[in-house]
Amino acid sequence: MDKNRQPYVLIHPKDNVLVALRDLPQGEIIDFAGLQFPLAHAVAAKHKFTINAMLKDDEVLMYGVLVGKLNYDLPQGELITTDNLRHAAEGYQLGERKLAWEKPDVSYFSNKTFNGFHRSNGTVGTANHWLVIPLVFCENRNVLTLKSALEEKLGYQIESKDYSDEVDELIAKYQNGASVDELLQVDLSSAKQNRQSKRLFENVDGVKFLNHDMGCGGTRMDSDALCGLLAGYITHPNVAGATILSLGCQHAQASILRNEIAKRDPQFDKPLYIFEQQFEGTEQELMQKAIKATFAGLTIANQQTRQPAALNKLCIGLECGGSDGFSGISANPALGYLSDMLVTLGGSVILSEFPELCGVEQELSDRCIDVPTANKFMELMTTYNAKAEADGSGFYMNPSPGNIRDGLITDAIKSAGAAKKGGTSPVAAVIDYPELANQPGLNLLCTPGNDVESTTAEVAAGANIVLFTTGLGTPTGNPITPVIKLSTNTKTFEKMPDIIDINCGTIIDGQESIEEAAHRILDYVIEVASGNELPKAVQLGQDDFIPWRRGVSL
Repeated sequence: MDKNRQPYVLIHPKDNVLVALRDLPQGEIIDFAGLQFPLAHAVAAKHKFTINAMLKDDEVLMYGVLVGKLNYDLPQGELITTDNLRHAAEGYQLGERKLAWEKPDVSYFSNKTFNGFHRSNGTVGTANHWLVIPLVFCENRNVLTLKSALEEKLGYQIESKDYSDEVDELIAKYQNGASVDELLQVDLSSAKQNRQSKRLFENVDGVKFLNHDMGCGGTRMDSDALCGLLAGYITHPNVAGATILSLGCQHAQASILRNEIAKRDPQFDKPLYIFEQQFEGTEQELMQKAIKATFAGLTIANQQTRQPAALNKLCIGLECGGSDGFSGISANPALGYLSDMLVTLGGSVILSEFPELCGVEQELSDRCIDVPTANKFMELMTTYNAKAEADGSGFYMNPSPGNIRDGLITDAIKSAGAAKKGGTSPVAAVIDYPELANQPGLNLLCTPGNDVESTTAEVAAGANIVLFTTGLGTPTGNPITPVIKLSTNTKTFEKMPDIIDINCGTIIDGQESIEEAAHRILDYVIEVASGNELPKAVQLGQDDFIPWRRGVSL
């Protein structure tokens, strides 16, 4: 860390608490804005403390917004905790349009391109995948059977560390009489490196086999939404075609899927093969037809090659998971600046996780391009939170134990920092799950705060790159869209280099500005979009896919 850098920061001029940038011991003298006072208790990095003495029920402000109210009086220099602060957020209503914003300088990127896969509907993919999908959980086994038959033979199996060498070593030590303590001290550093076999179809990045536990037995709303989600994946620019396995009698009918595909792409012309087991008869007949169709489809997909595309063909999903007290002052605002750059260039960004927009509703609704868009956003937020409240788990219960431990004491604190990913541009569209959210500008997509459910939805909405910030470290990815992981702090980046691609802790360390970090990230995005770089999630085969049941999930 820059030794000359202040060890604490005021995020917004209206704030009445400071954020520790490093561990501060009890009694350390704080010198801020003409005030000098000692810390009443030690304050760990990422946590907050009062600037002045405050009274019970006083409002605590961060990022310039209300993030909580005090449960009792606090002295100057006191640590903010879950004991002394409760969740509170401003109400919201329809206000005036506030669409003015300062566009960033994008001259460096104005003539840059990426090499992607151009689709007939005008979209451009950052990858070229074939999908194998069950319409209902009854077909999961058959999908896995197809995976077993095809993946290794076609050169798409990622041989992750299976740790069998380590087990062999432990067996040998045990057989030679090693004690429990000796076994616990064995150096297990001989794990195999990940490697990938040579692909038969060089222009196809992968065959992805999705599984889920939906399609029947739940509500018709959920099965219809599943068909919409799957249609989003099938029509996605990163997908060349798909094989669909259906049982035949389930709620999620093939006809519903076809209708959802037509809604998203009326001129849909990708290879699409749908097989129903109850129609085909024996499993052998079903599987042989599916294998032949998939192989034939791959030969068609392999005819496509990467070609230059303007950056306005990028649609970036903005995601966070395992957030910490630095998220809102390093990685998230860096993505916010990148978002503004991409919008200026004519591209699209998607901000989701509606439970993590609690407390910033007024700002976002005021930024909506028109009144109907603002009303739609407020209605979705109100309806979602009301359903959560009715089930005993409102937005205020969103922060996880890890979030709280690392400084995100209330949902409003977490939300104010999470919203920074969306930058400052006007909200071009508000989209309900699982529809498309890929029109130019900033799109707000209604999803839960659950990392994988939200990422799954962002990709279905059109994201061909996902930028995922994490403070604590989150090992996740997506089957068809590259997920780039960015750490909010250097410690996590150095501790978990196997899952994190970019360190934004440089901002906290005083080595880089938010703007400089954003430029570095966008340069890397272009390389990933062109297939020149593989993010860690892709290398590790982290193909997480969880459809959202429209009940309560925060």
